[in-house]
Amino acid sequence: MAKVIHEKNTCVGCGACAAVCPKYWEMGGDGKSHLKESSAAGDNFELTLENVECNADAANACPVRCIKIEE
Repeated sequence: MAKVIHEKNTCVGCGACAAVCPKYWEMGGDGKSHLKESSAAGDNFELTLENVECNADAANACPVRCIKIEE
């Protein structure tokens, strides 16, 4: 299992994650990215998956590195 963590407060809303991984990422009404089906965990949002899939590409595309993957 892998955990995708989005540090939303760090997000600058560039949209790179949504561009490379639209299955899991979208732009929210607040101008920041949103990890679909995630749950709040303190200041962050988390989603546990069996397979990281394109989330690794989203993490690598993020210019402020606000997407973390824990395997």
